[in-house]
Amino acid sequence: MSTLSGATSAWVRRFHPDDQAATRLVCFPHAGGSATYYFPVSRALSGRAGVLAIQYPGRQDRRAERCVDDVRELADLVVGELRPFADRPMALFGHSLGATLAFEVALRLEAEGIVPLVLFASGRRAPSKHRDERVHLGTDEQLLRTLERMSGTDAQVLRDEEMVRSLLPAIRGDYRAAETYRYVPGPPLACPIVVLTGDRDPEVTRDEATAWEGHTTGPFALHEYPGGHFFLNDHAPTVIELIGDHLEQVRLG
Repeated sequence: MSTLSGATSAWVRRFHPDDQAATRLVCFPHAGGSATYYFPVSRALSGRAGVLAIQYPGRQDRRAERCVDDVRELADLVVGELRPFADRPMALFGHSLGATLAFEVALRLEAEGIVPLVLFASGRRAPSKHRDERVHLGTDEQLLRTLERMSGTDAQVLRDEEMVRSLLPAIRGDYRAAETYRYVPGPPLACPIVVLTGDRDPEVTRDEATAWEGHTTGPFALHEYPGGHFFLNDHAPTVIELIGDHLEQVRLG
């Protein structure tokens, strides 16, 4: 796929490299997602921020690699890849599983003295709000029904049985990472947290979204949009504009 030509490493993709950008935005995909999900974000923010999209093992050009099904292990690996990019102020954006991973990455960055400009947590309950979910233990058919219900996978992809079967190991591994994650209480982040949520998302109640406020000593904001778990797909221009505006505001203080 041509959009993969922006690979900086196996982990980091820069679809529109901009070494003059004042800030960097690191984007973390949802369960079953890939770096290319953020290609439109990179294109839209070109000139305003340098977008780094994270590519997890087990998908697309990394399909032959072992899936990492533990959020903390993923966070350790990602932080090592991000250190070379810490020469510019850095913000983090994650959707669903990506939001939890972005949070754990933010904790590690702050422990190293690198405070993100802002953490955007989308479509995910606060780390301290646990649900007993076991999608990753279900059959392939049950997993596919979950994907259909969440509307996060292209319907055409779901109709391609061969492609779906090839993707299932990565999807199951991602769900295992998300569902076995347990928050370990500790000091809150110093960076601001901006939460984005859909008003009909079965995965996140308003109280679970609001609970992110307890994970930062910095400013907190909650933005609610009409839609379900993948409200982002219906409100992309609005969400991208909000991200760009927030980055400029926090950078200028």
